[in-house]
Amino acid sequence: MKAIHNDTVLADAPTTDLVKIEGNWYFPPSSIASDLFTESPTAYTCGWKGEAQYWTVTSGGESQKDLAWSYPVPYPASFGRVGQDYSGYVAFDRSVSISE
Repeated sequence: MKAIHNDTVLADAPTTDLVKIEGNWYFPPSSIASDLFTESPTAYTCGWKGEAQYWTVTSGGESQKDLAWSYPVPYPASFGRVGQDYSGYVAFDRSVSISE
């Protein structure tokens, strides 16, 4: 699957490598075009996943704050609910197209 924004591929990985959590596809860290991502200072903590890291993403020559997020060190108890360790996996705002 691919995550595309402004005609730029932000992530690309086989569907079997992705994790779906609460309706969002999370891409493995190795599938991310990391040169397009910059850490955002936005703070958020999910009650069952833990502290999120938001990302500003540059695509099509335009930067968009908080277009992506991940859980670098999720609560270990959440792995059972998700079905696997998803540390560092990245999800995207609904404005990003996710397709096969």
